[in-house]
Amino acid sequence: MLTTEERKAIIKFRIEKAYKSLNEAKAVAALGFWNLCGNRLYYATYYMASALLLDNGISAKSHAGTIHLLGQKIIHTGLLDKSCGRLLSRLYELRQSGDYDDMFDATEQEVKPYIQKAETFIKDMESLITFK
Repeated sequence: MLTTEERKAIIKFRIEKAYKSLNEAKAVAALGFWNLCGNRLYYATYYMASALLLDNGISAKSHAGTIHLLGQKIIHTGLLDKSCGRLLSRLYELRQSGDYDDMFDATEQEVKPYIQKAETFIKDMESLITFK
């Protein structure tokens, strides 16, 4: 069981990692590394989702668990729009393909639209976090 201070510290660290990953995504997008950009966008949203879940006293043991619990505990209750769950799931698929599918090579047209969506998503999630 985490103390309140430990929980706050972890949440703060995950928020920082989310924004760092978002900045990394923008930097590699400028270089045209679209698989890596998709990876960093996913992690930006994943870190913020895990921070939001922890803020609500919820901890997932896997990436799939984080996506599921965000949907069940945050989106299903109306705190975030369903499009947020679809975005996180799509970025997860993009990361999986980019990281593990030998024949997949993401394109600018596939990935670039997600940059702004991911940025909005992490800001929306951060606004729901009370332990900052």
